[in-house]
Amino acid sequence: MSFKAIAAIMGMDDATWARHANPWSGWSRLTILPLLALAAWSRLWIGWWALAPLSAVLVWAWLNPRLFPPPHSTDNWMSRGVLGERVWLTRHDDPALAHHRPVVRALTALSTLGAIALLAGLALLDLTLTLAGLAVAMLGKLWLVDRMVWVHHDTAGGNVPPATGKADGNITS
Repeated sequence: MSFKAIAAIMGMDDATWARHANPWSGWSRLTILPLLALAAWSRLWIGWWALAPLSAVLVWAWLNPRLFPPPHSTDNWMSRGVLGERVWLTRHDDPALAHHRPVVRALTALSTLGAIALLAGLALLDLTLTLAGLAVAMLGKLWLVDRMVWVHHDTAGGNVPPATGKADGNITS
């Protein structure tokens, strides 16, 4: 699934992106994939009731970028990664970002392969495959966030959040 499709499903508008740039939002969002895996695995213990934790994780995924206030500063790795993701969504075809495309594709492929292994592990109830898939998917995701920090730096000099145009590195509503 593409970045744009995920953003559309999540209903990410300017205000939501500004709130999601809060490092608490970015870091806590990393809990989603492990929680989804745990919710899926819980079918062993609670049967169809596993749909309750699965639903809770999906609500958390939607709520997370809306839960935290816009950050006072974006002078941190996670905020810049989120801002870079926003830039990538709107300007990925920009020739100035062409050198990032192969890496973004490779990291997306890595995350996708990890997610496939994770899903296979969950379907087969194979703990080793599940954990390996989770680790690879998370590695790909974190590496992609790091690339998005680079995208942000390349497009804004690390100082101008794309949502506001302010030159001080801060997001204001």
